[in-house]
Amino acid sequence: MVSKASKQKIFVAMSGGVDSSVSAAILKSEGYDVTGVYMKNWSGDDFGIQGDCPWEKDQEDVLEVCKKIDIPFRSFNFEKEYREKVVEYFFAEYKAGRTPNPDVMCNKEIKFHLFLKKSLEEGADLIATGHYVQRQEANGKFKLLRGVDKNKDQSYFLYSITQEQLSKSLFPIGHLKKSEVRELADKFNLPVANKPDSQGICFIGEIDVQEFLRSRIQPHQGDIIDVDTGKKVGEHDGVEFFTLGQREGIGVGGAKEPYFVVDKDWEKNVLYVGMGSDHPKLYKDLVEIENLYLIDPKSAVNDLHEFHLTASVRYRHTPEPCKLINTGGPITIKFNDPQRAVTPGQSIVLYNGEECLGGGIIN
Repeated sequence: MVSKASKQKIFVAMSGGVDSSVSAAILKSEGYDVTGVYMKNWSGDDFGIQGDCPWEKDQEDVLEVCKKIDIPFRSFNFEKEYREKVVEYFFAEYKAGRTPNPDVMCNKEIKFHLFLKKSLEEGADLIATGHYVQRQEANGKFKLLRGVDKNKDQSYFLYSITQEQLSKSLFPIGHLKKSEVRELADKFNLPVANKPDSQGICFIGEIDVQEFLRSRIQPHQGDIIDVDTGKKVGEHDGVEFFTLGQREGIGVGGAKEPYFVVDKDWEKNVLYVGMGSDHPKLYKDLVEIENLYLIDPKSAVNDLHEFHLTASVRYRHTPEPCKLINTGGPITIKFNDPQRAVTPGQSIVLYNGEECLGGGIIN
């Protein structure tokens, strides 16, 4: 008999890293008709920098893995769309004085929109990625669950995924810990088994963010004010180049404790700093949300009151207990305990236990 798996054609988004490579190997071992696809999203230096994105090497690694596990190799080019949807968003948010999350936008616009769409057009039944998340189906509805490895869980970046996208996506390593993925890479004898994890911005890699921003945002001098004394303690060259909770690069010394960015006035170009990493001004319990999105479209915002709601305000931030306030104005999340460095422009992601419910942008 022919198994159900062997009848299903899956395009796996492969970056050249160990996670997506093991994902492809697992699916092949389970009998699926697997094709490995490298997405070329960034290769040039239109902004005056190259960045540490060795796309040729990554693509070659994908090709070698495909040869090793005996699956076809493809390459999709989304460079134009990536610049329009992700890079331009990145600059626009910083210019507005906010701190964006390009990985969230990359997943939304590139991986689970363009890649999924093109894969289906090219004959795939499903796509798969190396994300540390899990998919659960019940009564025709799909849920996005956190990855078993809480240190690697990537549900934070996928909160805007739709039911249709979830129905067409598999996450073969979401039930594994990173150490187990490495062990499987050895077991499958993959050429990338010992390749270090990638860092930095999605598809751009490790870059000097300041240099990247300065390629498009002109420096403009402003004052640095001690939030406790009201005194000027230095100058900066643009609040756009700073984010809440930042310590490095402020350029103010001589204080008894290190200064941290605790607030910024974008209109007046004033940067406010306070001494100590636990300065009271760095903490807040009320967070206003823009564009709240729920993965289950049949859920109403008020339904969230029925859940044991928790929320994360950044990647690897342990979801903290909270309540949702919806009184007709902007939707607000109230944490039981104040959270540190809640940053406008970043995502706030909501959970009910292990289930990712959705999220929005911090205002």
